[in-house]
This record gives sequence, structure tokens and C-alpha cells, in this order.
Amino acid sequence: MLVYSLLLLLAASMLVPFLWMLSTSLMTELEVFQYPPRLLPEDPRWANYAEALTYQPFDRFFLNTAVVTAFSVAGQLLFCSMAAYAFARLRFRWRDRIFALYLATMMVPAIVTLIPTFLLIATFGWMNTYYALITPYLSSVWGIFLLRQYLLTLPRDLEDAARIDGAGEFTIYWRVVLPLAKPALATLAVFAFMNSWKDFLWPLIVTNQTEMRTVEVGIAAFSSMYKIDWTHQMAAAVVVMLPIVLVFFLAQRYFVRGISLTGFKA
Repeated sequence: MLVYSLLLLLAASMLVPFLWMLSTSLMTELEVFQYPPRLLPEDPRWANYAEALTYQPFDRFFLNTAVVTAFSVAGQLLFCSMAAYAFARLRFRWRDRIFALYLATMMVPAIVTLIPTFLLIATFGWMNTYYALITPYLSSVWGIFLLRQYLLTLPRDLEDAARIDGAGEFTIYWRVVLPLAKPALATLAVFAFMNSWKDFLWPLIVTNQTEMRTVEVGIAAFSSMYKIDWTHQMAAAVVVMLPIVLVFFLAQRYFVRGISLTGFKA
């Protein structure tokens, strides 16, 4: 009982920053800097949300983020699943060595590849375009590893039956393997969605035009060298966080199932 109580207390503590963000979004500017700090606003100011979303062209920011996220998720589901199928089911020379090299890249910090990726994007002339925002996220080594480990747990009987019926490798991949891998695909989709939706550094680097910014970069516009507009920044952050929370709860069943069935077989 003590262990469960401690775990419940720890879980509740994780909600404190989000509750504080929600409370701050409903305060006036004076209440934010009041001492001692207030836990709840005296008179909730819902107008902060309307003002925050009109302070910058957030409709354009949301459109950009939605486009980038949709293509990133679709790209990872397609390319990661194809690579995972090859590493899990096909036999070719140096397969395991190539996969080991893929895994080795996971130990390289993403910040190290930031400059080379930026130079490639600049060389292609893709600055301030959707190509720059989407291309680096069309695939991920972690996604390949996740799906490959899941595919190794699937029986080969259906694939063998399909081959006997004359099905090719792509038909087996598309009509047999992918339907069986829905839990893992849902897990990858949730993670890809969250990573793309909340990404800040890369969109900040490859865009310098307001109309190409994403929501995370738009939130940062509330901070300047001399002032931080906490109330409107927190209001915008709450709105931006809602799609992530909604997607997580809608896909929670697949998320948990995919995690529980992945990574147990080498």
C-alpha cells in the first residue's frame, strides 16, 4: 500500500507543471508576479486565449504544423515499416551488420547532425519551405528498431502460405505483415506525432519567415530581450498541448499494447 501511495504521489507531482501552466494562462500580468505567488487566479481571464491566438498568425502556424506532422508521421510509417520488414524477414548479405550500423547511429546526439543537415538543406535551396521541415523526419532509426523487433515476434505461417499462393514480397509486406503490425505502427505514429508537433529547434533554424513558422516557434515569439509575456505564452502553450493530449488518449490502447509487445526478441 505504501508503494502505491508513493507512486500515486509521484504521478500527481508530474501534473504540477501543467496545472501551473493552466493557472498562469488565466491570470493577469500583475498576478503572475505577485508575491507570495498565487496558485489560482482571483478572476479567471479567459480572454488571454483569444488575445494569444491573435497576437501572432497562429492559424498559419497550426496549418504549417499540421502539414509537417502529417507528412512526418506518414513517412515514418511507410519507410520505417519497409526497412523493418527487410531487416526482420528478408535475407541478404551483411543484413545484421547494416542493422548494427543503424543502431549505432542512435548513440550519436541529434545536435551533432544539426549543422550537416542544415548545410544540405541550404545547398538544396529549401530554406523556408515544407521540404526543409519535413525531410529530416521522414524516417527514424528508433522507428525501424521498434517495428523490426515487433515483426520478429510474428509467426511466419501466414507469410509462407501467401508465398505458396504466389504472393510477392511487397504483397506480403502490404497485405499480411502491416495488418498484423497495427499495435506497433500505432505506437510509432503516436511518438512520431509528438516529436514532430512539439519540435522547436529545427523549425527555428530553417525558417526565418513568419508564414513558415510552426506553433512551437510561434510560442517563443512571446519572449523578447526585455520582457516575457507569461500569461499569453502559457495560454498559447495550453492550446498547442491539447492535440498531443487528445492523440495520446485516443491511441493509448495501441500505445500500451505496442510497447508491451516490442523489444523482447533479438
